[in-house]
Amino acid sequence: MSDRTIRILHDAYPSEPGVDTAVSRALLLRASRGEVPETFRLHVPNRIVAFGKRDTLEPGYAEAVSAARDRGFTSIERLAGGRAAVFTELTLAFAWTIPDPDPRSGIYERFERLASIMVGAFARLGVAGAVGQIAGEYCPGDYSVHHDGRIKLMGVGQRLARHAAHVGGVIVVQGSDLIREVLVPVYAALGLTWDPATAGALDDVRPGITTDDTIASVLDQLGGLAHLDRGVLDPATLALARRLAAEHVALAPG
Repeated sequence: MSDRTIRILHDAYPSEPGVDTAVSRALLLRASRGEVPETFRLHVPNRIVAFGKRDTLEPGYAEAVSAARDRGFTSIERLAGGRAAVFTELTLAFAWTIPDPDPRSGIYERFERLASIMVGAFARLGVAGAVGQIAGEYCPGDYSVHHDGRIKLMGVGQRLARHAAHVGGVIVVQGSDLIREVLVPVYAALGLTWDPATAGALDDVRPGITTDDTIASVLDQLGGLAHLDRGVLDPATLALARRLAAEHVALAPG
């Protein structure tokens, strides 16, 4: 075991639109200033469609936000890049905040480390995973984790600050039908082509897996990397997040 310590958080704010995303941004900003330590936040979110910057520039963006709202999903503008992704109460949101004096030099290493942790965690649950983009996946990425080249199980993005990095994304534990239900009209509005059959969940491969099972497995895997210090979100970070939250809420017209 190394002398590295990672603070573990499970705090979530489902009743405050935009706050969960803003917490990730606040942690990144404060880590860059040396005010908070390395942190891995893993929590159960509410129903959210997280749009990337490129999505917001599409002619059909307002229609996509409306489509999400009509199906009971709050729309937010995500911290890390990529295309629209979906969070539900049957998924896990993760955000790894890593202080680094030169964050740009470690972009690919961080992606590889995170993907490896997820592959190992899924294996502990009896689900074989592999890293890489599969044809037709939503929010495509080179460091997605899939099963058998058929279904996407985890997606990840990264954002940098001056002296820190944020690596965040979603693990779909159950409810792949919910992912398809909202992404089909959202992607149609954005003019994006994808194959809904690629939207999968751990439970599709090994029925009965829960979010609690998955949290425990991810933390077991992460514990091989560093000492885990379980805590709660500090008041200063939460206060900053609440000030930033409105900047991440996407509102449909009307």
